Amino acid sequence: MNRYAVYILFLFFTSLSLAQKLVVQTEEDLLYREDQFYIGVSYNVFAFTPSGMNPEGISAGFQFGFLRDFPINKRRNLAIAVGAGFSYDQFGQNLFINENEDGTTTFEILDSNQDFLRNRLGLSVIEAPIEFRWRSSTPTNYKFWRVYAGFRLGYTIWSQSSLKTFNETIKIRNITELEKLRMGASLSLGYNKFNLFAYYSINPFFNEDAITNDGQKVNFHGIKLGLIFYIL
Repeated sequence: MNRYAVYILFLFFTSLSLAQKLVVQTEEDLLYREDQFYIGVSYNVFAFTPSGMNPEGISAGFQFGFLRDFPINKRRNLAIAVGAGFSYDQFGQNLFINENEDGTTTFEILDSNQDFLRNRLGLSVIEAPIEFRWRSSTPTNYKFWRVYAGFRLGYTIWSQSSLKTFNETIKIRNITELEKLRMGASLSLGYNKFNLFAYYSINPFFNEDAITNDGQKVNFHGIKLGLIFYIL
C-alpha cells in the first residue's frame, strides 16, 4: 500500500471519528433540558393587614411539584417551564374567624387582653406554575447559576381557621368568604440545588364580604420567603 493510500485512509477514519462526535454532541444538545421536580419550605407573612392584626406564633409552609422545561434559544439557557404542584401553608395571627348560629362568618381581631394559645389559618392549594428561566448550565454541567421568574395559578382545595384557648378549640373549615382562586408571582435564584425562593399573592385571601366586627376589610395578601430545591 503506497503512502497516498495511507493518507487517504487516515483522513477517512479521522473524519469519521469527528463526524461521530459531532452527531453525539448534536443529539445531546437536542435532548438537553431542565425537567425538574421541586420541593421547598418557606416562612409566611401577611401584607396589607387590617389595623391591629399582627403575626402570632409560627407561620410556615411547604411545596412540591414538577416542571416541564421548554428551551427557547439555541444555547438552551433560556426556557419556559410549565408544571403542576401542591402547597400547604399556615399563617399564625390574631384574626379570629368564627361562625354565628345562622352560618354567617365573623372576623374579630383579638387584642392583647384576650388570652389564646394558638390561632392559625391553614390552606392547601393545587398549583399550576409557569416560569421564565435563565441558567448558566450546559448539556454536561449540572451545577450552575439560575434565575427563574414566574406566575402561579392555584385553587384552594382545603382551608381551616383554628383558635385554641385554655378551655376549647374552635375550628372553621371551608370559609365562605375565602377566595379559592389563588394568583401569585414567584422568584427563585441560586446555585446548584440550593436556591432562595420568594412568592407574593397577587389577589387577597378574602373577598369583599369579609369585614371585621369594627368595620375593616379583611383584604390582606400573603408573602412566602424560603428555600426551594430542584431535582433532575
